[in-house]
Amino acid sequence: MYPPPHCSYLLDVLLLTTFLTLISSPSCSSQAGQSRAFQVPRTSNLKGRTLVLLDVNTKTPMRMVSENFLSVQLDPSIIHDGWLDFLSSKRLITLARGLAPAFLRFGGKRTDFLQFQNVKNPAKSRGGPGPDYYLKNYEDDIVRSDISLDKQKGCNTAHHPDTMLELQREKAAQMHLVLLKEQFSNTYSNLTLTARSLDKLYNFADCSGLHLIFGLNALRRNSDNSWNSSSVLSLLKYSASKKYNISWELGNEPNNYRTLNSRAVNGSQLGKDYLQLKNLLQSIRTYSRASLYGPNIGRPKKNVLALLEGFMKVAGKTVDAVTWQHYYIDGRVGKVMDFMKTRLLDALSDQIRKIQKVVNMHAPGKKVWLGGVGAPWSRGTNNLSDTYAAGFLWLNTLGMSANQGIDVVIRHSFFDHGFNHLVDQNFNPLPDYWLSLIFKKLVGPKVLAVHVAGIQRKPRPGKVIRDKLRIYAHCTSYHNHNYVRGSITLYIINLHRSRKKIKLAGTLRDRIVHQYLLQPFGVEGIQSKSIQLNGQHLVMVDDGTLPELKPRPLRPGRTLVIPPLTIGFYVVKNVNAVACRYR
Repeated sequence: MYPPPHCSYLLDVLLLTTFLTLISSPSCSSQAGQSRAFQVPRTSNLKGRTLVLLDVNTKTPMRMVSENFLSVQLDPSIIHDGWLDFLSSKRLITLARGLAPAFLRFGGKRTDFLQFQNVKNPAKSRGGPGPDYYLKNYEDDIVRSDISLDKQKGCNTAHHPDTMLELQREKAAQMHLVLLKEQFSNTYSNLTLTARSLDKLYNFADCSGLHLIFGLNALRRNSDNSWNSSSVLSLLKYSASKKYNISWELGNEPNNYRTLNSRAVNGSQLGKDYLQLKNLLQSIRTYSRASLYGPNIGRPKKNVLALLEGFMKVAGKTVDAVTWQHYYIDGRVGKVMDFMKTRLLDALSDQIRKIQKVVNMHAPGKKVWLGGVGAPWSRGTNNLSDTYAAGFLWLNTLGMSANQGIDVVIRHSFFDHGFNHLVDQNFNPLPDYWLSLIFKKLVGPKVLAVHVAGIQRKPRPGKVIRDKLRIYAHCTSYHNHNYVRGSITLYIINLHRSRKKIKLAGTLRDRIVHQYLLQPFGVEGIQSKSIQLNGQHLVMVDDGTLPELKPRPLRPGRTLVIPPLTIGFYVVKNVNAVACRYR
């Protein structure tokens, strides 16, 4: 039974008056909202029924991130475990193409053990184990696949028989144990990247619409500890001869070099190494204007910040963006509840500020990238990093990074054998892939300030009220032709164990809203490896086709209801936001 029209009108007026009063108070200043997702207050007497009033500044964007904001990474370990030979898979290319435009970073812990060999015979010269390691017909299939690729024109794709994939999975499982042993002992064997392997890597990036960023080995040192670039020149000349459009970086987490080869590299020396690489690139016509990124440092502890400062003094103006990496938890001890801890989600914010402080001191306005990010730092958390629960951490990373001015976030990893990736070894997309796909389709590069109001719970002494309802706003992606320019996309994370209600106010009031509600699919709940969109299980149609992402239209003025432990995207149509009309 609905209330009389005049009662509904009085209720709306009362809510709007409360909202305007609260956002004008110091506790809800717009300045605070621009630095982080707004804290959503809760009532003490209406548990699970809190009504949150939400508006967005539609006049001017508070940030502008890269069109390639959400990007992905491939670890060089795919050479060792054999998966690089399968990058020509039509299914993998279809999945990667869904995330374009984006960067594809080829780098990771084994970047500094990578050696290039300009040979073509994949059966005799591929990195990793030789033919005696597994069945010879498997090797012959790889060779035949390579020959067929050479005969194709344009984008090269291949179909790999199920038996071939099964053999590869068995090989990768065995190699996974070897790779884990190397990681825990912190002793890594060299990897050989052949010309054939580089061709396959570039073909994958090019066919997928991704721009390749290649990480070069920085651990090869001369007696005076300067970088030895002799092995890199062969790689650069081969890539130039093929006219490959590649950007470059040097090394990975240089703050750990002492533990890798007992030889530390300080920030000043690393800066000189980057200047040397820049001069080398400029000497090759194809790469005279190629982009250079670095220094790919780890989490900003005291010694790491000192390294960054030394680097910025020497090469701060040489790199096109400053890169660093962030991993939240140790994967060996992770629990499902870790992905919902607000303290863990908020840890990134302080790390960003530390990096930006050093960068702005030496190169104001220089772009900063989160050049490698994953839930855990210990190769993924078994049965957790590839589940729906990991999406809370991933989406919050994207929202918080955009709000604080991080230009690009690179996800580790797109595909590999392990747990912390978007696509599994059966070439099936995991929950974080679907989350990333919807983000790409709906979220544009312009970041908007969010204004939230409600009834603030009185804080208790010594008690920190952390935000379990996180709301971010962007202009809707210009690449999505289902929405006219001026539309706004909200993405919301509800970490509460009860549903939350959100009333759109101000410029968002009485607009048609399209809902994209993501929930786990199956009896496993938030530990499920499958996901549903508005109740529809998301799966690929076939190897070359992604499913249609169908929204659920909500009538104008309807309150948004966010179920517990859920992620939702909401496109507010036809707002005609000034900030979103033009690119």
